[in-house]
Amino acid sequence: MTTTLIAEVALVTTLASFAQALSGFGFALVAVPLLTLLTSPQNAIVVVTALGGVLSLAVCVHQREHVSVRTAGLVSAAGLVGMPLGLLAVTVLGARSLSALIACVVLVFAVLIGRGLTFRRGTGPTIASGFASGALLTATGMNGPPLVATFQAMGLAPREFRATLQATFCVQDALALAGFLAVGRLTTDGLLLTGAGLPGLLVGWWLGDRLFARTDPTRFKRIVLGVLVASACVALYQATLN
Repeated sequence: MTTTLIAEVALVTTLASFAQALSGFGFALVAVPLLTLLTSPQNAIVVVTALGGVLSLAVCVHQREHVSVRTAGLVSAAGLVGMPLGLLAVTVLGARSLSALIACVVLVFAVLIGRGLTFRRGTGPTIASGFASGALLTATGMNGPPLVATFQAMGLAPREFRATLQATFCVQDALALAGFLAVGRLTTDGLLLTGAGLPGLLVGWWLGDRLFARTDPTRFKRIVLGVLVASACVALYQATLN
């Protein structure tokens, strides 16, 4: 692994970690497309899942008082059920169709939230979003959009929103990594790239957290909507490449 590659991976993880600190999600949305330019898509998903798990664990422990334990637990359990469906979807639909479908769903959620979609906290929406996020994680490495749309519509406060997302990401990433290990997708190259990206996690989160502390709820909602739309654009771009 060259010095240039190490620097490029560190830069990607810095940008991705900054996005997650500011909006509560976005690490995979930023990192997966960029890392696929540096390594294979399969390797990129494993590396991003590992780095995202490390980042989410650290943040979850640090901000555990803001985590909605019930919500995180329901979402994680439902996500475990949805993960096999994601693996099946990759086989049946193919990468291009799946990316286009994801983009359309994310855009619909963004429009609905922008127009003021709200609903009460409840078991139904929480389980549905968890199931969808688990399926998306194993299919694409990007499990944030359904959780973000649901948590935003539920009206979670910014700190609770961000902390609960990190708790959920941590559990789902750990489960996904166990699955990758079981099917032999954890490689030496992947572990080396993961190590190269660790410094970027610290720098990116530190920078993003400073800006997050000065962000009011209205601006926070705009940021979330912006990242949702950006994620849809990334998915559409990936669809054109496949």
